[in-house]
Amino acid sequence: MLQYSDANAKLDKLYDADNVQQWLDFGRFQAKVYSLDLLSGWSCPHAKTCHSKVVELDGQYTKSGNPKRKLIDGKHTKFRCFSASQEALLPNVYDRRKNNFDLLRRAGTIEAMTALMQKAIPRNAGIIRQHVGGDFFSRKYFVAWLELARNNPEILFYAYTKSLNYWVENMQYVEALPNVILTASRGGSLDFLINKHGLRESVVVYSEEQADTLGLPIDHDDSHAATNGGNFALLLHGVQPKGSEAAKALVELRGKGSYRRAKNGAR
Repeated sequence: MLQYSDANAKLDKLYDADNVQQWLDFGRFQAKVYSLDLLSGWSCPHAKTCHSKVVELDGQYTKSGNPKRKLIDGKHTKFRCFSASQEALLPNVYDRRKNNFDLLRRAGTIEAMTALMQKAIPRNAGIIRQHVGGDFFSRKYFVAWLELARNNPEILFYAYTKSLNYWVENMQYVEALPNVILTASRGGSLDFLINKHGLRESVVVYSEEQADTLGLPIDHDDSHAATNGGNFALLLHGVQPKGSEAAKALVELRGKGSYRRAKNGAR
């Protein structure tokens, strides 16, 4: 069965964001924030500057019997995907995302993928981010996600994506769904579609000064991503390759791009 994940430290901040409260108030109880995650890199057909993935090493196992795994960066990688780094460090995260990815690929059809996602949705879901890890890996999967949103109008679904071709091909369907919010994630092989179709975008920056130069607000709590609005920036975060420009920038940020769970925890 597919597994939705509880809000991570960044998504947890959505509980305090005023502009999404309509999706979290069920009247009788407060709804929760979840994500549905896939295997990073492997499910990202158009990733480029952040392309990283975890590979299993054939015939090699840890002392506990789990397969040994290694994080590798793509040939165009400028900064490492933070969710791929999570999968390298946390076997349970890797296993859950791989299981989700495998189940959806095996499902094959739009109808079957929609049914899988629908069956697993938590009953108290108010906001679902599609992919803290992963992306829309196929046209059918993208449409299945839209079908899921159409069938659950009381839930807000939002996503960053580099699979811009699927978005453009289904533009009218996306615009017809008030509970769907998409953001183009700049740094992929289809970036030309951002300007061509005027897509709202996010840009990873290495400093607050860079965001100021670009005239972009920084989204610290996913409230920009989860609501309609203009372009915005994301501060570089996650473990970066030793000696890289991204690693140097991360030192200068002194933790400003990191996300820590609020003291009171998830609601």
